[in-house]
Amino acid sequence: MSTKTETSLIRNFSIVAHIDHGKSTISDRILELTHTVEQRDLYKQMLDSMDIEQERGITIKSNAVRVMYDADDGNQYQFNLIDTPGHVDFTYEVSRSLAACEGAVLVVDATQGVEAQTVSNALLAMNADLDIVPAINKIDLPSAEPEMVKEEIEEVLAIPADDAVCVSGKTGEGIHDLLESIVYLVSPPTGNADAPAKALILDSYFDAYRGVVAMVRVFDGELRPGMRLMMMAEATPFLCEEVGVKRPLEQPLDQLSMGEVGYVVTGLKDPALVHTGDTITLEDNPCAEPCPGYHEAKPMVYTGLFPVDNKFYENLRDALEKLKVNDPSLVWQPETSVALGFGFRVGFLGLLHMEVIKERLEREFDLDLIATSPSVDYHVYKTDGEMIEVTSPQDLPKPENIERIEEPYLKATVIVPPDYVGAVMQLLIDHRGISTDMVYLSVKSVEMHFDIPLAELILDFFDQL
Repeated sequence: MSTKTETSLIRNFSIVAHIDHGKSTISDRILELTHTVEQRDLYKQMLDSMDIEQERGITIKSNAVRVMYDADDGNQYQFNLIDTPGHVDFTYEVSRSLAACEGAVLVVDATQGVEAQTVSNALLAMNADLDIVPAINKIDLPSAEPEMVKEEIEEVLAIPADDAVCVSGKTGEGIHDLLESIVYLVSPPTGNADAPAKALILDSYFDAYRGVVAMVRVFDGELRPGMRLMMMAEATPFLCEEVGVKRPLEQPLDQLSMGEVGYVVTGLKDPALVHTGDTITLEDNPCAEPCPGYHEAKPMVYTGLFPVDNKFYENLRDALEKLKVNDPSLVWQPETSVALGFGFRVGFLGLLHMEVIKERLEREFDLDLIATSPSVDYHVYKTDGEMIEVTSPQDLPKPENIERIEEPYLKATVIVPPDYVGAVMQLLIDHRGISTDMVYLSVKSVEMHFDIPLAELILDFFDQL
């Protein structure tokens, strides 16, 4: 089917927020209001497609879906909506989603106000030069204080909150106003429809029958089935087998035009050939330069993953390679343990990321795994001037050969109500933290800045906090 939309009627936006502020619930209401999903097919957190996401009630993977919206001005707009994770471990997913958008809906909980990831995601959106639409969610709750939250948004984030939309993801109140704000506040995409095809890969996943399927944002030209395309980073050629969009189920189209977000079936069976952040272009007439990619994700926490039965070692290797297509932040290398046999030392963005990946490996690839205690990466400088990276005590050189050891530190920000400043300060001191600064953002919140060793954070710091 073909549905070409005028570029001026396209809006690409991400929904970003702190964890549990209601992004996925607002996405559900948008799908419902625009009749993208029939009432009988609706279920909670439609865009959280993994079992783990449904069970834990969190978003792990960004998900792009197209909805058609009949606005009050009489035009039908094409919205490409990307729902993003809220947890700090998945900030990498958020930054990738923002690269595909012209706007961001910044959701703030009317009962909680501005929290740590609200600040972090707002800064990401500002740095990407996006149009920001503030939305205050959960106004149906008795403890909601939308006016106070508006003040906080202006004070803490320096974003004008006069036109912040008050919504309730639960009841659907204000969702229509939010969609109208997106029409007026978010810019349409720009690009050259006649230039050679140029599309950024936002995400990808492996399909046993169709090979790697890449989620893309088209910046110039168009993509059609049958085209000879290539990935610019590795100059990997492939034949485009199908293009389409998610609504939220896959719907094939005749073409993906400039400014649109959708998927491309590459037919490539080797997951390693497709890199998130790479640019897809024409094989015989490539674009002049690739899209600006992303920074490589840097693992923060390392743990050993070993199969319970050593004969599943190769299965674990294949599973990690297939999962890397869907999660490019995964880094691993083979490791041998006297007690556990052969396995892999895997780098993660944080503890939740580690839990989720282990669970996905066990469920999706039917593996039984043992995970070692998480650790961080130390730099050991030897007396002969050599520097080695050590992640396990057994790899340390002899004490007489060590000049000094460096460990990773974080510049951390904790936002708390004033009553808890003393207790949090004590917790930081117990974890070798050094306080550097403290700012009173409002009557209800204090922002504390401190330096703390990463090794102290990965054990039980968050539980105690």
